[in-house]
Amino acid sequence: MKNNNNARFFIWSILLAIFLFIHNKNLAQVGSAKSYENGLVVSAEQRASAVGKEILQQGGNAIDAAVGVQFALAVTLPRAGNIGGGGFMVLHTSDGKTHALDFREKAPMKASSKMYLRDGKYIPKLSRLGALAVGVPGVVDGMIKALERYGRLPLETVMQPAIDLAGEGYKLSSAQAQSLNDKAGDFEQFKSSSKYFLKKDGTTWQEGNLFVQKDLAQTLQRIANRGRKGFYSGKTADLIVEEMQNQRGLISYDDLQSYESVWRKPVKASFKDYNLHIMPPPSSGSIAVHQILEMLDPFDLKKMGFNSADYVHLVTETMRRAFADRAYFLGDPDFVDIPRERLLSNSYNKKRMQSFKHDKASSSDKIGHGDIPFLQESDQTTHFSILDKEGNAVSVTTTLNGSFGSKLAVGGAGFVLNNEMDDFTAEPSEPNMYGLIQGKANIVQPQKRMISSMTPTIVTKKGEVRMVLGAAGGPRIITATLQNFLNLTVFNMAPQQAISAPRFHHQWMPDKLYYEEFGLSPDTQKKLSNMGHTLQPRGHIGRAHSIYVNEKGLKYGSADPRAHGSAEGY
Repeated sequence: MKNNNNARFFIWSILLAIFLFIHNKNLAQVGSAKSYENGLVVSAEQRASAVGKEILQQGGNAIDAAVGVQFALAVTLPRAGNIGGGGFMVLHTSDGKTHALDFREKAPMKASSKMYLRDGKYIPKLSRLGALAVGVPGVVDGMIKALERYGRLPLETVMQPAIDLAGEGYKLSSAQAQSLNDKAGDFEQFKSSSKYFLKKDGTTWQEGNLFVQKDLAQTLQRIANRGRKGFYSGKTADLIVEEMQNQRGLISYDDLQSYESVWRKPVKASFKDYNLHIMPPPSSGSIAVHQILEMLDPFDLKKMGFNSADYVHLVTETMRRAFADRAYFLGDPDFVDIPRERLLSNSYNKKRMQSFKHDKASSSDKIGHGDIPFLQESDQTTHFSILDKEGNAVSVTTTLNGSFGSKLAVGGAGFVLNNEMDDFTAEPSEPNMYGLIQGKANIVQPQKRMISSMTPTIVTKKGEVRMVLGAAGGPRIITATLQNFLNLTVFNMAPQQAISAPRFHHQWMPDKLYYEEFGLSPDTQKKLSNMGHTLQPRGHIGRAHSIYVNEKGLKYGSADPRAHGSAEGY
């Protein structure tokens, strides 16, 4: 038996070494170990990061760069970057103030809690594919609102690179070509999507193919020329409403013209000497991360050791409890009375941990709040982090929900629409794609924003920005962002080491402890199983893109090797 254990450990060690070699190779490709004295942009796509860097070098600040990067991602990362979806922004200005902008999509005025039922039966396809899945887009309003308040460059200046990329085209990478090919069957169902995302000759996309988006370039130009009116009214609005009418969707002129992004107060959490400023609800990440840090505070995490059985067990149990609360209490704060102060209080979280046992996993059934309907939440988000030489920092996460959202493009406008309506609560009897569940607080209502796991975060120490954090990956955004922060602050890892380190994830239901392959040793897996955890390996847990600032003020950009991101600075 002992020889078998030794053999298993030897094989695991070899596999881990290969895993780390591949990761290190990816790190070398993105060059993210380099430090910068001035500005820095980290995003999921190299051309978009380069656009942000160019704007900073032209005299723009972090907010100018963020707007430029977002519109560039709409061109170069159409599966997630977008103008047809929504998201969140947390920004820290050089005067020491932190702000949060909610430009999450909203349900159309004609939406209802029964809109996905046919003869009393829930039809999942209706909230995932096509016009009924689409929420009112918020990206354009959010970007313009942020630029008008905190930017310094004209809209047309920061948008010009995106317009050029769309009109002149760019050569597809292997990953970009594959993302288009993967959804070809869905695109074929819509005339507009076929026109933009399928090759005219019927062949598949290949690395190096020139991808030109003329109609999108014209749409972007209308926004650059007319601002908000270039999207929510005029020709673009006409095209959106026409597509909705053709496909029996719900979005109307009134929905578009009445949409407004909202400035909200960030959730502030403290851990050690750091203050975390996190996007508040309808982002659930802020409440969850704050709760987890409260629950972890009494424990000596460093003494336990990184990804030891004791450490993974403890953090998993805090995740389990935070996600159970998320499922029951959280929704759009404009519609739901969230007991925010109670959830974030030390006394409440201390009480939540009274059932914690050091040697035994809790039962998810026993720490929840009753029967809760299922929620679908895709992992096709994108995140970017920006910091300029003046100390302005921006953390932005946006999404279409699924890859290429609803798969429905707006004919004549060249962009794909979201399927965010699927992020509202579904029927309780139906299984969902990701296992995440949600309560009545997140049920569909007209003009309501759906809950999200997007967790853009800015971390300060003594008033100075030390980290700009966030991730993509559905509910795993929360745990990826949390673990990146803990790796930096508790285990004193180097920035790229912190973001590359193996992760784990628990979301209350299903009652499974997910871990990245080769991230836990066989011995650790055995100990956790003996405690009662149900372990399940998976490829990746989140895709994070972050910035770390050391005591000397040097900026380090870390692009996650799990993705194809890029750090660009000067």
